[in-house]
Amino acid sequence: MKINLENQPYIVLFDGLCNLCNGAVQFIIRHDKKNKFVFASLQSEVAQKLLNEIHVKSSQESIVLIKGNKHFEKSDAVLEIAKNLSGLWPMIYGFKIIPRFLRDILYNWIAKNRYTWFGKRESCLAPSPELSTFIDALNAKVAKETQSSQR
Repeated sequence: MKINLENQPYIVLFDGLCNLCNGAVQFIIRHDKKNKFVFASLQSEVAQKLLNEIHVKSSQESIVLIKGNKHFEKSDAVLEIAKNLSGLWPMIYGFKIIPRFLRDILYNWIAKNRYTWFGKRESCLAPSPELSTFIDALNAKVAKETQSSQR
């Protein structure tokens, strides 16, 4: 399966079972006024292929941001995402002055406890083809249109 990422430079890979992570995705969508971000759950085939392409070990413990030919994990990903949101959220990027190993201590603590504090879904959020902010949905829509045109 070819991943169609034209005009979608910022890809967020997240734990689709995590309520905190799903809430964060909804938050990003609400504050992404320029439609810079697309999403895929880490449990999806698309995300696994992308992780393999960028040589990142698959982990449900970390958010991953792919921005062109660069990728960011954990607190770096959170700060890069905040930098590209509307409103005052880019100010959070100022925390970049704190050394990454210190920021990641907090990130890892939250990641370790997220299911206990926020709960866990039974299955990943399944986006509809109309929700074009999900890579999975974009590719499903393209595949469906291709099949229809071949008939």
